[in-house]
Amino acid sequence: MNLINVGFGNVVVAERIVAVILPSSSPARRLKDDAKEDGRLVDATQGRRTRSIIITDGSHVILSAVQVETLTQRLGVGQAPSGAAAR
Repeated sequence: MNLINVGFGNVVVAERIVAVILPSSSPARRLKDDAKEDGRLVDATQGRRTRSIIITDGSHVILSAVQVETLTQRLGVGQAPSGAAAR
């Protein structure tokens, strides 16, 4: 089980993350509002500005103050598998 730091000491199980999106679009805002109404919203921003929205396989929505690019680096998305030769 890999844990990913989503800011301020808060962690999420990496295998449960389905998507990491920018919060600036209208669909992202609607997703956040719907999750809040349904009790599926987790605010991990500690009062800071929301810079990314994490969607889990359990339909929970997590707000993070960490940039999308930083989270994808922590997840290892788009990196060559370890042991693979660089071309």
